Amino acid sequence: MKRIALSKPPKKAYIFRVVIKPDEDVYHAYCPALKGCHTWGYTYEEALQNIQEAVQCHIEALLQAGDPIPTEPAGDVEVKPAPTVAVNV
Repeated sequence: MKRIALSKPPKKAYIFRVVIKPDEDVYHAYCPALKGCHTWGYTYEEALQNIQEAVQCHIEALLQAGDPIPTEPAGDVEVKPAPTVAVNV
């Protein structure tokens, strides 16, 4: 039986819970599992789009610094063993 060598290890999917709240005339969004990861938008949809980008940038910065990706607290982070697509509806 021939083995196939993978050039890169399989990726995992990390799903982070986010919170979006109205704040006067805008919406404030943050990710409880990622300290300091927050943003805002004029609409709920804009705040959701902005927090998705903020989480991505935050994780990239952690990886570049050699820091681990948070997997706690339970309920705020879900780790899947394979790439996953999340759809918000």
